[in-house]
Amino acid sequence: MTFEGDGTRVVHAGLPEPVPGQPFLPGPVFAAPYHLDPVEGPGVNGYGRPDNPTRRALEAAIGELEGGAVLAFASGQAAITAMLFSTLRSGDTVALPSDGYFTVRAFAESTLRELGVKTVLVPTAGPYPSFEGVRLVLLETPANPGLDVCDIRTVAAAAHEAGALVAVDNTTPTPLGQRPLELGADLVVASGTKALTGHSDVLLGYVAGHDEELLAKVTVWRAQTGAVPGAFDAWLAHRSLATLDLRLARQSSNAVALAEFLAGRDDVHGVRFPGLAGDPSYRIAAAQMRRIPGIISFDLGSAERVGRFLTASRLVFAATSFGGLHTTADRRAQWGDDTAPGFVRLSCGIEDPADLIADLTKALDEA
Repeated sequence: MTFEGDGTRVVHAGLPEPVPGQPFLPGPVFAAPYHLDPVEGPGVNGYGRPDNPTRRALEAAIGELEGGAVLAFASGQAAITAMLFSTLRSGDTVALPSDGYFTVRAFAESTLRELGVKTVLVPTAGPYPSFEGVRLVLLETPANPGLDVCDIRTVAAAAHEAGALVAVDNTTPTPLGQRPLELGADLVVASGTKALTGHSDVLLGYVAGHDEELLAKVTVWRAQTGAVPGAFDAWLAHRSLATLDLRLARQSSNAVALAEFLAGRDDVHGVRFPGLAGDPSYRIAAAQMRRIPGIISFDLGSAERVGRFLTASRLVFAATSFGGLHTTADRRAQWGDDTAPGFVRLSCGIEDPADLIADLTKALDEA
């Protein structure tokens, strides 16, 4: 029987068949080497870097949600660099979102450029250039941190017609919010550090796809560079998946309430949330996404005002990353991101919405 409900799927994803006396989710297998068959040699488990049963269980679980085979990595950045190195060669051109995750652009314009890979930067909301001569198109939608959205199916079709591969960074929406492989992407990359695991206690990344040849290259890269998550991190991530549906539901509903509240204040500018009917990305997001993530961006005008706001707030923690249980805010410019000094990315947690609005009201008034 195939279950369609998100709540059911995340609770049961990747679990083994029930065995009396055994836990629902077996504990992590801590092993560097394993016993080998003295005659046949390596079997399923040979050495901990390429083989770990706890990691495979997590990969199976995420694969059920993304709709493809999955390879887990030590972080989202490890996953995306593995994907880039596995698909690009000297002389190739990669198209990247100009408003996407800053570290990826920095990596492409330094390390990849030094290796002879050309970079084309394209705004997530377009307009998109011709992809003739482009080897790989990387999309990030909704973009982090500006939250623009692109039509994956349309862009993927244009890229494929030009002979390019398409990868989508699915970190912000998670596979419960968006399934890029069903929309035409060849590969999905994501940081599981964020909303996927959602407890702010694990670093994780993954690559997903259908193309066995592409995934084989990524597998070799991971094995040869050793960018694997530890067994306990993999177990923590798998444990955390069970509450993904519940966490996202509360975070998204909180984001609606807070976005409407922020948009109604005269001292808050540039509020972006794809779930607001007036947002520039609303139409595409409503058609393409299964749910809108609990991320809002806005501008308080200056770094000093952001600092006063965060100091005055009791519920909003100053922290980077997003998608956790606690509401956090990050002034992106402090990390070298090319955003305005007062730009804030707010990640809605699972607190009571009335308490959040009361706290933000007091903090903004004091700021």
